[in-house]
This record gives sequence, structure tokens and C-alpha cells, in this order.
Amino acid sequence: MLLRINPDNIDDRLINQVVQCLQRGGIIIYPTDTVYTLGCDLTHRAAYEKLCKLKDLKPNKANFSIVCYDLSHISDFTLNMTNTCFKVMKRSLPGPYTFILNANNTVAKIYGYSKKTIGIRVPANSIARSIVDALGAPILSASIKNKDTILEYITDPQEIYELYDGTVDIVIDGGPGGNIASTIIDYSGAEPIVIREGKGVFEG
Repeated sequence: MLLRINPDNIDDRLINQVVQCLQRGGIIIYPTDTVYTLGCDLTHRAAYEKLCKLKDLKPNKANFSIVCYDLSHISDFTLNMTNTCFKVMKRSLPGPYTFILNANNTVAKIYGYSKKTIGIRVPANSIARSIVDALGAPILSASIKNKDTILEYITDPQEIYELYDGTVDIVIDGGPGGNIASTIIDYSGAEPIVIREGKGVFEG
């Protein structure tokens, strides 16, 4: 299903339709402030395994990010976060960043597999945040790569729909996507390390 949602005038009925799909274990493709992304309900184990299959990854080896509404529930999934890290995240988010943090036991219980770290995202995108807010739980997410050697990510929602129709449950058309992924900063160690330079400019 292709679902068109206006990011400047969010239709709650459409958001609720997406949320119901996620709660049933469905897989969606939705826009962020960087690229279009695959997503499922973080708390739905079968959906997680389905997402791994789509990405051709073993469930115990997959390292996906979780998309949150804000920083209020970060401590539910992480541990040993320094004050410096929290201040940087508070200053940078919502925004085009992924922060790698040490994962707590909650993450392992949800996945059924031990996870030492977890990627946290709070994208500056009204559609993504509205879905997470209505769902009441983070979305487990993985960006969509393009087979094209020139453009790394698919930016056209219609093209995404044509490629994934029958594979995922809902493709959300929230307008053209970007072609630059988030900047990834690893805060799991003593000092922050920029793993990937993307759309966000890191000022630690």
C-alpha cells in the first residue's frame, strides 16, 4: 500500500493506520530527515526477524537503529551515558544524527539476542515522530540502499513503492527523500568517534 501523508499537515487517521500496521507486526517504509527507511515496532519480535530477512542479515548479527520521539526514554535502552554525551544529543536532536550508545538488558530481552550497543535516532521529520509518538514505542529502523552506483539511496517514494510493493506492508509517501544518510557518532567508549560523516555536522 502506498500512503501519502503531508508532512506539513499530518492526518492523524493515516498515522493511526500506520500504527495499527506496526502493532500487527507489519513492516513500513517511511521518510526521515535524511533517507527513506525500513521500520517495524521495536517490541515485535516476529517483525524484527522479518526486517532482518529483508536486509539479508542474521537476527543475532543485525545492528539497526531505533527511532525515538525525543530523549525522554533513552535511559530505557542505554546505560553509562555521560553528561557530555547527553548534552551533545540534546543539542543535536531532533536532527540527522545516529548516536551509538551502550545497550542495557532491555535491548537483549526485546531482541532475544545480546546487544552491546544500540543506535539512537530522533529525526527532524514530522511524519516519523508522529508515528513513534502514536505508537508509544520506538521504531526499529534500517535505511534503504539503492543498487544504483551513482545514487546510494532511493529518493523517489513512487519508485520505492514499485520496488517494495508486496514485500512491505506500507510505503509512506512524505515527499522526495534525501540521498545523504545520518552522521554516526559512537559514544560507547571513552571518547566519541565519528563512524560516518553524513548530513549532520558533528561538533562534540
